Amino acid sequence: MCKNSDVLIVGAGFFGAVIAERLAVDSGIKVCVIDKRPHIGGNCYSSVDDETGVECHHYGSHIFHTSNERCWNYLLNFTQFNAYRHVVHTKYRNQVYTMPINLGTINAFYGCNLTPSDAASFIRHEVERSDVKHPVNLEEKAISLIGRPLYDAFIKGYTLKQWETDPRELPADVITRLPMRFDYNTRYFDDVHEGIPLNGYSRLFERMLDHPNIEVCLNTNFFDLGERCKNYELIVYSGPIDQYFNYSEGRLNWRTVRFDMQRHDCSDYQGCSVMNYADSWIPFTRIHEFKHFHPERQQLQSTITYTEYPQAASQNWDPFYPVNTPRDLELLQKYNVLAQQENRVIFGGRLGYYRYIDMDDTIMAALDCYENEIRSRIALRLI
Repeated sequence: MCKNSDVLIVGAGFFGAVIAERLAVDSGIKVCVIDKRPHIGGNCYSSVDDETGVECHHYGSHIFHTSNERCWNYLLNFTQFNAYRHVVHTKYRNQVYTMPINLGTINAFYGCNLTPSDAASFIRHEVERSDVKHPVNLEEKAISLIGRPLYDAFIKGYTLKQWETDPRELPADVITRLPMRFDYNTRYFDDVHEGIPLNGYSRLFERMLDHPNIEVCLNTNFFDLGERCKNYELIVYSGPIDQYFNYSEGRLNWRTVRFDMQRHDCSDYQGCSVMNYADSWIPFTRIHEFKHFHPERQQLQSTITYTEYPQAASQNWDPFYPVNTPRDLELLQKYNVLAQQENRVIFGGRLGYYRYIDMDDTIMAALDCYENEIRSRIALRLI
């Protein structure tokens, strides 16, 4: 366990790593970073497979993208990014389509050759034909945006697998918008900046945490520390908020993911980095092939795929996606009240917020937390 540190940071993902780096470099504070896993980087962790030479994202594909210049410039202190641009394809009834839905998807699905303006009018007609005026659940919301045929093909089955719940029983705000493009743009993201860290995510985190004021302790569970936590004047906690309070108000619901890794004796297995599977009868949601993330590297003769199987989170599985049912949101309000009473503890990150947020939003939340909350504590000599 770390010695002579002023601050304990629980979790070595982006939220914890950014705050640790800022405390160490900007304020000269000694920091102890712990993680129950045997590696840094949280769910962004990547490593090179010894047998194939492929750098794998062990918790699913992580493509960095942002339009926030402050976030982008901050990360450039620790890594350069390659020129990868994310493109996703979807298999439905053994045919491959581009996702998000664009003009190519529409023309291929309906077997036509519409112009952009014709396609926009066609989809408006499909939406009007569905006659969903006031959507109250996910299914109705999606249909009100793209029409029933596209929903049935590309959203319904995938959602059933992702959430293991009938889309008619999920709240409408699960889908705030569905990208719909009336051109042939195949890029998945529209952000100004996009790419994969040139030397991988793990090297990025190593550089962030490489400072004399930072000590990292892996395979260390916060809940095993007991009285030793009292030695720290401040704790930054990025674990599950309900677990911190010993589930006193009840357990929040999470979805998690199981991956089936396979090595293939060929140079290219599926021709793209991510292939979604929209049919409900196929038990997995997508297959990741990570070698496509680094076209700048030497071409390898073998490849690796990770097949993704969503499932309900249990005590033995790390949580990935908050379910956010009305009950969950009610519980979260109660936990947030308890969190405000913890003067020595700051909660954050995907698990601490109980909110699924992208990498750039996590980084910005950490930077704002440091500058607006932690630094003022330093000024007041509270740590």
